Amino acid sequence: MTSKKFEIAPVDGPLGVLTPGMGAVASTFIAGVCAVRKGLALPVGSLTQMGTARLGKRTDGRSPKIGELVPLADLTDLRFAGWDINDESCYDAACRSEVLERSLIEQVADDLKAIRNTPAVFEQKYVRNLHGTHVKHYSTKREAAELIREDIRRFKKELDVSRLVMVWCGSTETYIERQAVHQDLDAFERGLDENDHAIPPSMLYAYAAIQEGVPYVNGAPNLSADVPALMQLAWERAVPTAGKDFKTGQTLVKTVIGPMLKARMLGLRGWFSTNILGNRDGEVLDDPESFKSKEVTKLGVLDQILQPDLYPELYSNIYHKVRINYYPPRGDAKEGWDNIDIFGWLGYPMQLKIDFLCRDSILAAPLVLDLALFIDLARRAGMRGVQEWLSFFFKSPVVPPELYAENALFIQEIKLKNTLRHLAGEDLITHLGLDYYYGE
Repeated sequence: MTSKKFEIAPVDGPLGVLTPGMGAVASTFIAGVCAVRKGLALPVGSLTQMGTARLGKRTDGRSPKIGELVPLADLTDLRFAGWDINDESCYDAACRSEVLERSLIEQVADDLKAIRNTPAVFEQKYVRNLHGTHVKHYSTKREAAELIREDIRRFKKELDVSRLVMVWCGSTETYIERQAVHQDLDAFERGLDENDHAIPPSMLYAYAAIQEGVPYVNGAPNLSADVPALMQLAWERAVPTAGKDFKTGQTLVKTVIGPMLKARMLGLRGWFSTNILGNRDGEVLDDPESFKSKEVTKLGVLDQILQPDLYPELYSNIYHKVRINYYPPRGDAKEGWDNIDIFGWLGYPMQLKIDFLCRDSILAAPLVLDLALFIDLARRAGMRGVQEWLSFFFKSPVVPPELYAENALFIQEIKLKNTLRHLAGEDLITHLGLDYYYGE
């Protein structure tokens, strides 16, 4: 049955993309967009720019680009601004991060030099291995949130845009569990006045964005908008949100291999994952409390995919270990190594070894682009609250409280593309194909 086509507001003018954190990931994203706009490179890794969605039967031969299926902001219409704890331009950040070749950076230097960050809301107790020098001063968290809201309104005027989205590209904060202050909006706002420790800076950015009607995406494992109070606020304010923690290297592989094992009913005894990483993210994660936030998102993936309660003989006794090691010489070129002990027919043991020599920010940058464009689409389509259809991009997808997160990559892809088909008024694809067995 064909879906009713949604009323989607048109792409009316440029879109402002705000990034709390303008380091390696954000500068690589912005420099990349500038390079693609100048025809210097291809947007490889971006679903919105290079992906297609099949429509109808396979025999119909209809597979338009995603940007032809639904109305997305064009790259030429993107404007950029954000916050960072280092006082520098986007050009400075790109050079310092050493992700992109200097020759490419120089070709977009004028564009990058024109983008200078704003002082950030930052408290070192939440990111212990960083020392912010370009930070805001405030006495209460309520005041900090108001300062962010003022920045958002100023950015909107300076960028001359009618629409904004915010994508958190900042660091991983120390681990915080959900507490009483997170349970409803009244408690949360009391916590702002009382400087409650359970409200870290990322949560202040999420609160400020939602209050200003700006869709919010969380690219780190921080709680951020993943608490009942901010879910409530997002629903009431009709603001879409999504998160959390960009799915880039090792966990991307895990969400492919894990479903393969379960699909073939192969058993798993142990999965050891280790990473070496030398950029600012690696430095932050060298602190055990920040690493714990990342560890929780990485460890939770397999349990949901493998469902040990349903398959106890295969998955109830897994030894799952994750390590991240700060190794400065490697820079942004991360290495993820996995040793996977599996067993098959009659319990006979086998192994998988995976060594993923990847580039952290190169994998993350197209996700920032796709999420910015998709969350803007969601807002123009009148969607509100948690956008589970964007789980494809995250290690620890946020879902409404009554649901569990779906982590298998290709199930996530089907959900994402079916949501786009639904918005476009096209038939959903179930891959059933019964007419090929029984006839019309």
